[in-house]
Order: sequence, then structure tokens, then C-alpha cells
Amino acid sequence: MARSSRLLFSSASAARAAAAADDDDDGSGDGASDDEEPGEVIESAPPLRVGEERSLGVGGLRKKLLRRGRGWETPVLGDEVTVHYVGMLLDGTKFDSTRDRGEPLTFKLGHGGLVSGLEQGITTMNKRELALFTLPSSLGYGESGAQGVPPGADIQFEVELISWIAVVDICKDGGIVKKILSSGDDTQTRDLDEVTVKYRVMLQDGSVVAKSPEVGLELYINEGLLCPALPKVLKTMRRGERAVVTVQPQYAFGEQGRDAEDGFPSIPPNAILNIDIELVSLKPVVDVTGDMKVIKKILRAGEGTRRPRDGETVQIRCIGMLEDGTVFEKLGFDGGLFEFILDEEQVTAGLDRAVATMLKGELSQVTVEPEYAFGNNEIKRDNITIPGCTTLMYEVELVDFTKEKELQEMSASEKIEAAEKTKNSGNELYKSGKFHRAAKKYDKAINYINDDEPFEHGEEKVVKTLRTSCWLNHAACCLKLREFQETIGLCSKVLYIESCNVKALYRRAQAYIEYSDLDLAKLDIQKALEIDPHNREVKALQSTLRKLQVESNKRDAKLYANMFERMSKDADVALKKLKVEKAHSDDESDDASVHAMIIEHPKRNEAEKAQEEVRGDTEHQAMEAEPSLANATVT
Repeated sequence: MARSSRLLFSSASAARAAAAADDDDDGSGDGASDDEEPGEVIESAPPLRVGEERSLGVGGLRKKLLRRGRGWETPVLGDEVTVHYVGMLLDGTKFDSTRDRGEPLTFKLGHGGLVSGLEQGITTMNKRELALFTLPSSLGYGESGAQGVPPGADIQFEVELISWIAVVDICKDGGIVKKILSSGDDTQTRDLDEVTVKYRVMLQDGSVVAKSPEVGLELYINEGLLCPALPKVLKTMRRGERAVVTVQPQYAFGEQGRDAEDGFPSIPPNAILNIDIELVSLKPVVDVTGDMKVIKKILRAGEGTRRPRDGETVQIRCIGMLEDGTVFEKLGFDGGLFEFILDEEQVTAGLDRAVATMLKGELSQVTVEPEYAFGNNEIKRDNITIPGCTTLMYEVELVDFTKEKELQEMSASEKIEAAEKTKNSGNELYKSGKFHRAAKKYDKAINYINDDEPFEHGEEKVVKTLRTSCWLNHAACCLKLREFQETIGLCSKVLYIESCNVKALYRRAQAYIEYSDLDLAKLDIQKALEIDPHNREVKALQSTLRKLQVESNKRDAKLYANMFERMSKDADVALKKLKVEKAHSDDESDDASVHAMIIEHPKRNEAEKAQEEVRGDTEHQAMEAEPSLANATVT
């Protein structure tokens, strides 16, 4: 989305939204009315008034507004601008003028078309703005001067920005360059979207080698139609945008070219293409679940920004179909709208997830793969048998939904009540083995009573107990889901406020064991048993830990044994080598003393001693092994 020019130099995204000159502009049109906003301002300074002058930056460049422009977009370096200008010395002597030549100048900003100070000034202008820029010699022609400009002279330019074309180097290598002829609206394309485009592809000699139907061609952006450049271009476009794109061979048809097809001539090898393209419309496509198994295509946009949340009641109209178009259910058409509560498994998981992403009034087509539909089960609906492993199609309209109170609208007692209710729902889900959904409930319950919310003194104790219970139960879910890092974090939150909470120590120890961090698990278990020496679950976990430590020590012993064996072999090799070297010497006594030194090598003796200690520890711990781990519960 284009940015406001309330900054000295507008971002490239602002220029991308700029339109080219109106067809009826002749380069001499009248300025905008005086009540229009001027385009250039400094940082957070107020806009320039007509006749006001201001410094731009620290280089000495100054700008005086002579006539306000239109809109608020400004060009950026790389854009193709069309301007009229008159260059003058400070005494008014003219040295250059496009008006005297009778035609404006078109050039690419930042490519040396004009002196650097003037190009810098143009990036602060709006369309049809007229301004006077004063440039120090360092931003003008410098000490060398120019024709009509003495060396070291400060100069002035009166500039009218007639129009510009935003230019985008899509691949940043000059391979695909897009010139925006008219900007679209604020709807930006995304990879999965279905779009309708009109295009005409030409060679550099103007011959047409491909063309869309007159009404446009409907396609998905990631389909890769025509040539590799097309999806790359479409991903940068907005609905309603028109552009001219120059495509180098590596993004077109390369060295192979293309044979004649569909009545169009062939494309020769290494041909550069020029594509006129218009993005007529688009239907946004959303990957609802993040795994491409529930896909939503928006047929009609909804209103507002608020989407329904888990636990809220939605009212929909819905037609469920098989992939061949067979209708297996119609909901909400006869006898009133169909209602269900989000995240309560009252409809298929795919439909539930999709509706949660919709806006009021939105109409969408939803494709649901079996994992989020009926799985492997065969289902009968309205005399229609839905085989197992079937992909479903829904056309669904979100007519309305009930809105829960926003958190900031709830009283303290309402927040506590909502948290308790949500936690209890989580407990029911946990007991049913639905750990993912239960975890979401506990997390939602915590949101009602987070640390930032003030509570009365009498309520604080209730909130603390409730918060602790939710964290512990969430941790139990995470253990079941094998999300051990999350388990450790949740239990640590509990222990931060209740250092003697046995359940938190117990569950964190379980997570540490799964993480193979046996030392930290041992510390938590020891502390838990200090608090509750007779806790059977903690004792069982301690027995499990001891068994794991025995196994770990055995692995370590084997590792050390291999290492010590290698050390011994290395020592023997060194001894043999030394003997060979000493064989050339007649000093037998020295040879014997060296032999004795190696035999008594301290590292070797130390290694053997370590082996014996490891074996002793392993045998001792094996004798103390006890029963296995007990399951956790929620409260």
C-alpha cells in the first residue's frame, strides 16, 4: 500500500501505487485548487504553503512551493518521470529550458538524467506540482560548471512534475522490468489467488505472439501459465492495475524459443518479450490450515475486520458437495439460518476452521480434504453415501455471528467466570483425549485473567489459583502432545509464583526426562519428594529416572571403554616406535627406563581407574531400580 508523503523521501511502495498522467493532460494543465494538500513536507513538519520555502535535508537544497500538486504520491529513484523545467542562475539568467524547446523531458530518476540535487528534489513532488529548487554548487554542476553555468555557481530550477510511471525491477537483476501504467486498488495478489487477466505478448518488432481472450483469462497465479515471468509479475500486481513488462530471455522462452501455436507465430530463441497486462479481478485464496488441506476461495468479500472467535455462535447458509457436484447437504436455506458454535465439533473440522476465517457477509468456496472432513469413515447424509477418504466442497455464506464481550468491556467478575467456564471446557476435552483443543481452551482461559489485568484484593487469590490450574493443565496437554519445551515453560511459570508446587515439579521433570536432561529432572524430583515424601507418582518417576541413568551410564561406560582402548593401542604403538628408535642405541639401561615409564603412563592408569568407577556406579544403581512412571491428571 502506498505511503503518505509526510516523509521527505517517499518509499518505493508509494510510487508503486502512483498512476501515470491522465490521457487529456497536455503538459500545461492548471494546478489543483488551493484547498488541496501539498505533497512535500519534512518529517513531521506541516505541509508547505504556496510561496513558502524550506530546506530539504542537510545538503543545502531548498524548495519553494509555487503551485500545489494532486494527491499525495511521489516518485522514487528508478521511476520514469516527465517534467518541464527552467534552469537559472541566482540572478535570473536562464541557461536551460524544456519550455523553450517546446516539449517536456522524460528520464529515469537516479540514472543521471539531471543533476543530483534536482533529482533529489523531484522525489518530493506530487503530480502537477510546480516548485522552485535552489541548489548549492555541490548538488549542481560543481567546480567544473557547465554551458551557461560558471564554476562553483549556485543555481535554481523551476520544475513542474507532469507525470511519472512507476518502474519495478521484479527480480532485481533487470530480467523482468514492470512499468505501471495505472495503479489498482489496495487488494494485493497472493500466491494462491485465482485471477482474471488480460494480456498481449509481443516481440520487439511489435509482432503479437500470444494474447488472452477479450474477456480475460481466469487462472491461478501459481499455475505458471505462458512463461516463468507471468506468475512473478502477477504476484506484484493489485486488482485493476495495468502495466507494460519487458522480459529478458531467461524469464521467457530462453534458448529454445517456442513453436507457433493457437494461430500465433513462433517465438525465436533468446527473444525479449514485451507484455501488456491488466489484472481485471481476483478471488483471494487462503490456505486455512497451513497444510493445503483446507482451502478457501473468496467469491464475495465480507465487511468489517472482526472475525468470529472460538466459542461464538455463527449463522450460515451452506451447501455441501462431493467433488463431482453431488449435493449431500443444504444448511440454512429452509426454516431459518443454520447455527453452530465454533470449535465445538458441531460440523466438520474443515468447515469449522474455514468459517472462523470469514467476515460477516462473506461468501466462499471451501475445499476440505478427508483429514479435516470424515477421514476414512463412510457417512450417510440425506440418502447420499459419502465414501471414506472423500474430499468435500462447501459453498458457505457467513450471514452473522454473535460477538462475545471484548476483554476491555468485561468486569473482573465476568473475566473470572469466563476463565472458569473455559477451563472446565478444556477439562472435558482433555478427558476425551482431545489434547490440542483442550490446550487452546486453557490458553484462552488465561487470556481472561492475564497478569496485566487488575483485580480486587479478594479476587486475586481466586485468580492466582485459576491461573495456576490452567497452566498445569495446559502443561499436561503438552506432555501428551510431546511438546516438552512448552511443558517446561508452563511449569516454570507456576513455580515462579509457587516454588513448592509438586505437580509443576513432577510435570517439568517428566519433560526434562523426555529431553534427556536427567540432571535437571533429578533436581525437580528431589525437591518434590522433600515437599511430599510419600507421593507415589513422583516416586515412580524417580524409579524411571534411575533406570534411565543406569542405561545412560552403561552407554557412557562403553564409550569410555572404546576410548581407553584406543588410548592403549596408541601407547603400544608409541612404545614399539620408541623401541625401534632405541635399537640403534647401545644404551640398554635407558631403553629399559623408557619402557618402564610408558608402562606406568599416568593417563593409562587413570583411564583404567575411571572404567572401574563407572562399573561400580552402574551396578549400585541397578540394584535400586523401581516401578515405572504414572500418568498425569488435570484438575
